[in-house]
Amino acid sequence: MHIVVVGLSHRTAPVEVREKLSIPDSSIENSLASLKNASEILEVSILSTCNRLEIYSLVREINIGLSSIKEFLSNFSNIKPDELEPHLFDFKQEEAVLHLMKVSAGLDSLVLGEGQILSQVKKMMRIGQDFQTTGPILNRLLTQSISAGKKVRSETNLGTGAVSISSAAVELAQLKIGQSRGIDGLVTLEHEKVLVVGAGRMSRLLITHLQAKGCQNLVLVNRNVDRAVSLATDFPNMAILSKSLEELDEYLIKSTLIFTSTASEKPFIDRERINNLKIINKLKLIDIGVPRNISNDVKEHDRIDSYDVDDLQEVVSRNQEFRKKIAEEAELLIKEERVLFLEWWASLEAVPIINKLRSGLEIIRKEELQKALSRMGPDFSARERKVVEALSKGIINKILHTPVTKLRSPQPRQERQESLKIVEKLFSLSEEE
Repeated sequence: MHIVVVGLSHRTAPVEVREKLSIPDSSIENSLASLKNASEILEVSILSTCNRLEIYSLVREINIGLSSIKEFLSNFSNIKPDELEPHLFDFKQEEAVLHLMKVSAGLDSLVLGEGQILSQVKKMMRIGQDFQTTGPILNRLLTQSISAGKKVRSETNLGTGAVSISSAAVELAQLKIGQSRGIDGLVTLEHEKVLVVGAGRMSRLLITHLQAKGCQNLVLVNRNVDRAVSLATDFPNMAILSKSLEELDEYLIKSTLIFTSTASEKPFIDRERINNLKIINKLKLIDIGVPRNISNDVKEHDRIDSYDVDDLQEVVSRNQEFRKKIAEEAELLIKEERVLFLEWWASLEAVPIINKLRSGLEIIRKEELQKALSRMGPDFSARERKVVEALSKGIINKILHTPVTKLRSPQPRQERQESLKIVEKLFSLSEEE
């Protein structure tokens, strides 16, 4: 069995490719089922975020397993295999384990050290367990990767002052507003007419950072108005007007700064929609949704500046330098966690022989116990029988303790295999015998 990961991220693919491979929550179950149907795939889990799609699997044979996953990705995205391949990466065994742990710790994120990814890895594990597509191997790997992510955040300063996608979007707005006004540095947002479309977790973070940067009032538009109202009540110091998505056009006209972050699978702001409106103000649109909420063709309008998640790199690069040295410290912790997992993984090789040995000794124990009890006669009480049986089990466990511990302890694979062969031969555990 082999652990593999196939995926793409902000490092390997532009947003127009990533959005075609974004798997919404509503499609996760069917996607997992489709992958699990492949005979080569024993366990599988999916990590889908705005900046990455990664499929972690336990496969029987590496090349066939990788081909099955890549075929699924091509079919899901409707991108031809030869066009998709340049954007994909794949890692096997030790590299796959290290990659997941780095992802969980925020070391592979667009925003180095960002914390949201850890909760997304937790969600990936929960979904795999709910739909029963993960088993003992991936569950152990995911659990240890989550532990590694927590350890990095508690034992290093990587997360200190780390920006999220939402805060980077707000800072990007400040930069662009400052540049357009000819102002050096960042400006406050108190004079901007802000519109936020979407009322999910990303929007909550957006509003938090907008408030911190001087925004005093904004319009919150969402398909479900009640959800928008509920979110607005969490910000009592801001004047937030909650509106339905059906009223979006009215507030597009009135706004100067617009953020979108919804689960829509298709853009709902495009050039045609904009052309039907009488745009009064110069609009800055910042889309942090993947798939994108704003079509690329709106950039053709002379009164609109439009940005998406790939444009956040300008902000991210300003904040990354001081955390790079801390990231090196975090890498050492991650590598230690990888060693622990790989040692556990290697020890599984001994399990079949250990089980055979234990089963063989258990058969002998029961046979000899039955012979002894039959000789004791009817005067031997039930309580005494239990004591003798417990004694026989205890002797077997004591005998097995040292060899089992040694077989499962960290050691070079060749040494373990030699020890297993000796045990198999001494106790006649081969299939033929």
